Amino acid sequence: MTVGMRAVRKARPGARVALRIMATTDLHAHLRAYDYYRDRDIDTAGLTRTASLIRAARAEVADAVLLDNGDFLQGTPLGDVHASGRAGEAGAQEAEPHPVIAAMNAIGYDAVTLGNHEFDYGLDFLTRTLTGARFPAVVANVARRLGPSAAADDLMFPPYVLIPRRLHDAEGRPHDLTIGVIGFTPPQVMMWNRDKLHGRCAVRHPVEAAQAWVPAMRAAGADVVIALSHGGFGPDPGDGHERAGENASADLAALDGIDAVIAGHVHEVFPSAGAEPHPAADSRSGTVHGKPAVMAGLWGSHLGLIDLDLHHDDTRWSVASSRSEARAIAMRAGCGALTALARDDPALADLVAPAHARTLSFTRRTAGRSPVALHSYFAAIGVDTAARAVMRAQAWAVRKHLASTPYANLPVLSAASAFKAGGRGGPDYYTDIAPGPMTLRDLSDLYVFSNTVLALRVTGAELRGWLERAASVYNTISKGTRDAPLLNPEHPLYMLDAIDGLDYRIDLSAPPRYDVKGCVTDPTHGRIHDLTHRGAPVYDDESFVLACNSHRGLGGGQFPGSGADRVLLHTQEAMRDMILRHVAVGGLDALPAAPLFRFAPMPGTSVLFATGPGALAHAPDVPVPGLTHTGCDGAGFVRFRLAL
Repeated sequence: MTVGMRAVRKARPGARVALRIMATTDLHAHLRAYDYYRDRDIDTAGLTRTASLIRAARAEVADAVLLDNGDFLQGTPLGDVHASGRAGEAGAQEAEPHPVIAAMNAIGYDAVTLGNHEFDYGLDFLTRTLTGARFPAVVANVARRLGPSAAADDLMFPPYVLIPRRLHDAEGRPHDLTIGVIGFTPPQVMMWNRDKLHGRCAVRHPVEAAQAWVPAMRAAGADVVIALSHGGFGPDPGDGHERAGENASADLAALDGIDAVIAGHVHEVFPSAGAEPHPAADSRSGTVHGKPAVMAGLWGSHLGLIDLDLHHDDTRWSVASSRSEARAIAMRAGCGALTALARDDPALADLVAPAHARTLSFTRRTAGRSPVALHSYFAAIGVDTAARAVMRAQAWAVRKHLASTPYANLPVLSAASAFKAGGRGGPDYYTDIAPGPMTLRDLSDLYVFSNTVLALRVTGAELRGWLERAASVYNTISKGTRDAPLLNPEHPLYMLDAIDGLDYRIDLSAPPRYDVKGCVTDPTHGRIHDLTHRGAPVYDDESFVLACNSHRGLGGGQFPGSGADRVLLHTQEAMRDMILRHVAVGGLDALPAAPLFRFAPMPGTSVLFATGPGALAHAPDVPVPGLTHTGCDGAGFVRFRLAL
């Protein structure tokens, strides 16, 4: 459970030393400053850029540790190509370390924890990949079997690591400290990756695990305890809710014995000039519950820094003061004009060049063609040809599987949302595929995750509930209001599922039935009206088959009618492979341009929403009246007005 040995040099009472904690999070296999979906260099992502910040930050201080907070293996075609074994087709050597691991070895990480996406490719791939790491991966809440208490769990990974360091005070006198690093992953990984993890492991609430292992770390000699928490600061539902523990970083910061928290998972930046992520957070001091904390964005966009001033009394070291910072690799100004603040680290760029070249060789292969543009710029108003293409492919695959079963005559509907829809990914994070020949990178652009295809048996009432849950992304708009913000910023747009095969209207003047946690606020609230299937009203007791991805179908997002007990069919086929087969048989030839849904009319009322600047090229073809471009914002997005 430990790495290294307990330091023994006795500290002098009153001694003060400084320690810098450097942290990355949610790298998602962004090694190069490159957008594989657009096939171009970028300035907003890439570990090769972050490595330059790391090198500079190390040089600023005498003593530092470098940590990663998880979700480093999955998220780009580079990660997918390597995990699928297709890298070997392009000349990769089987014995070489995973390119992300090789890069982290070269930079000199001291320890990491695992995020939920580390488990996307299965446990065998994960454990095999970690054998190439020259740093420990610590996770205190993932077990082969849960025991009667956290301390009795049969853990799959070391819960913590002890790192001995000799630090020097201002007078140059040495002091030996032991730095303890403990890690946590979201319990919901068991739901999101049920098909890969069920029966093979279990996950405990992070706080329960911390309450057992942090005292053990202190007893083993840890002078300073750093929590790597792959979760945000909140909100997080209370006990008994199946999403509890997903964003436990603030709860961990409140525990005695933890000195600093590295947060992540939600792709936010802390400290920052924006709204505080939690009532106990203070960006001015860089603390949560009075403990130093940092969250370093996503894809290598930031380097998290916590500078600890440590003081020793007669018995122990403690944090006398701290400073937290999220140091960016790029910044935007004006109408989103981008300025790079870091350049590629030359040595790391050279190291990852072969993996980058193999990825490009694979993703540039021809995959088929699309007669229409596939994009997600106007998903917020129901125009999403990219999601429609996914929906049609899902329904096609499910119908084929059910053709010779007793369910063959049930209507097959299909649910999907826009995974690439701006948000924390920035103004360029949208699907945008031109009509004509398609490549494998276009398929990755169309579907970025490694989900599989499944089908649920649902009722008409559950379909309505599913759509009510999706419609919670919108603000409540008062009739007659001009230029009200359309979207609720607490609800990411990837929660806006639409269902192909249904027609319906969304009444924005009605309050939402569900809150951000997926809990019913009032069962009498309803935004979904005129719900029909093939022109006929959908009744509550009707039966349907709903095709969707494995994440959503197994409960991700808390949609009514989802869950493992509702699965009618699980194909185990990777979503991109299924879409590739559908494209190959001309599945996109008859893709309709009509909106997936419409808003109920509200005369004299208008709303505003932001989208990527690439939307301007597609706006004239959007089949929704009352749409007007109104300008841009300082984050690089463009704004549109929609008259309701």
